[in-house]
Amino acid sequence: MTIKLKLMKKLPLFLLCILLFISCKEQPTKENITIERTPDSFAIVIHGGAGGIKREYFTEEQQEAYAEKLQEALDAGYAVLENGGISLDAIQVAINIMEDSPLFNAGKGAVYNSDGNQEMDAAIMDGKTLNAGAIAGVNHIKNPILAARLVMDSSAHVMLSGKGAEIMAAKNGIEMVDSSYFFTEKRMNQLKKIQGKEKTELDHTAFLIKNELIDDHKYGTVGAVAIDKNGNIAAGTSTGGMTNKKYGRIGDVPIIGAGTYANNLTCGISATGTGEYFIRTVASHEVSSLIKYKGFTPKEALNEVLFNQIGPLGGEGGMILLDKNGDVYWDFNSTGMFRGFKKSDGTSKVEMFEKTE
Repeated sequence: MTIKLKLMKKLPLFLLCILLFISCKEQPTKENITIERTPDSFAIVIHGGAGGIKREYFTEEQQEAYAEKLQEALDAGYAVLENGGISLDAIQVAINIMEDSPLFNAGKGAVYNSDGNQEMDAAIMDGKTLNAGAIAGVNHIKNPILAARLVMDSSAHVMLSGKGAEIMAAKNGIEMVDSSYFFTEKRMNQLKKIQGKEKTELDHTAFLIKNELIDDHKYGTVGAVAIDKNGNIAAGTSTGGMTNKKYGRIGDVPIIGAGTYANNLTCGISATGTGEYFIRTVASHEVSSLIKYKGFTPKEALNEVLFNQIGPLGGEGGMILLDKNGDVYWDFNSTGMFRGFKKSDGTSKVEMFEKTE
């Protein structure tokens, strides 16, 4: 009886020691403390294509033209975010501006396929809901990113292609244009130069100094990723594909997880480059998965996919990334990439050529 009483008296002390032990073990260490996004902060990052973009290929006037258009797209998307708009609207506005410019291989500047027509692709994704929309192989939609948004918001589908996508777009008031809208002499000259050959050209280059018909120096897709004041991420991409591509060819852009991906738990990504290789590696989703499951930093994940997965297969291009904390990253295994970002902390940058720290 005496032994039992002694044990009962010591029991509360024993339980208290256990609780203290568990409490101490559950305290976060320096290593596992998560850095959180600054409340109400926002940011946008864009690209206008990657490839053999070298300074010597462009006159000062041409460099200024690209820089000004990239800045215009950034400013427009940033204004949406600054006024409390959502990330989906911000990237849509930024991409619209690049689609309306003949400088980029998207919308107005889309290249010709082997039949002498444009076949454009686009995709958009909401990182909050994982909802997504994409269109592929369209010929008459002035701004393909608007049609991709329509598929996401107003249908039960993720991707529509060709005639079906155009019928839906027209019925819902999206601006349709005649094929002549997309005509540019430079694009037509590019097609004529290689027509009849079993060859495709991965996008245009913008007015190369020595030979404006050279076409394999740049992969022209355009894209944007944004995070709004509520911390929601969105990503979008738009492209005209490859010059002289076979009728019906679809690249990585409209394939969710390949050229476009967004997830609030990790990041948003838009890619540009040799689409077949980004499809085969499911590049954008792979970057997100490395961050989520392997603990890679965004910088490490981009490097792994671009240089250790896509590169060895023969692929070339680049990716922009905006993570859940609002931090901007980009990388490319090509010579250059048209790119820029603008953040609510006052930092902003537009770059075109080799990497800088």
